[in-house]
Amino acid sequence: LNDVTGSHEQADMGKTKKTRKYATMKRMISLRDARINEKDRAKPQKTIKEDPSALKVKEVTKYPSCLFFQYNTQLGPPYYILVDTNFINFSIKTKLDIVQSMMDCLYAKCVPCITDCVMAEIEKLGRKYRVALRIAKDPRFERLPCTHKGTYADDCLVQRVTQHKCYIVATVDRDLKRRIRKIPGVPIMYISNHRYNIERMPDDYGAPRL
Repeated sequence: LNDVTGSHEQADMGKTKKTRKYATMKRMISLRDARINEKDRAKPQKTIKEDPSALKVKEVTKYPSCLFFQYNTQLGPPYYILVDTNFINFSIKTKLDIVQSMMDCLYAKCVPCITDCVMAEIEKLGRKYRVALRIAKDPRFERLPCTHKGTYADDCLVQRVTQHKCYIVATVDRDLKRRIRKIPGVPIMYISNHRYNIERMPDDYGAPRL
């Protein structure tokens, strides 16, 4: 008998182990319960139906009036070309005369412009860039004074062409090119195959297409 009762007890133990315990739900108090203060009670939110006939306001980026036509109307000969440090340095390496090469590229009079920030950057680079500094001080170059804080040349050039659309930017710096491409109506001059080329220049100005 003892053996039989023992086996029954073991069977019952096995059954109790197999029974599942369901997750007990936490009971939350209703926000409209009488025990909650009047100020803490949740007010029923009113759903406002959208009027399909109502006009929807969209944010549209504003462009300067000079870009009203297909191309930038402020561009035209004589071309004012903003030059950065790398462009001068690569021109020296490829043995290109900056002013003459610019005129060969655009078939018009070109005025290379250099800002105070670019000039300061060339001066900081020391003796290795002494030839670049001598070229930058050429009387054919137009010096543009800077009134902003800081001397970071790339920010200076981007800020200037954003405000005034009358410039072409001469650079071989990839990051600066990427930033300038985001600004509408600003052509980029660069060096390839030992000559100056231009991108984003309107056909109406007679720029060569390569």
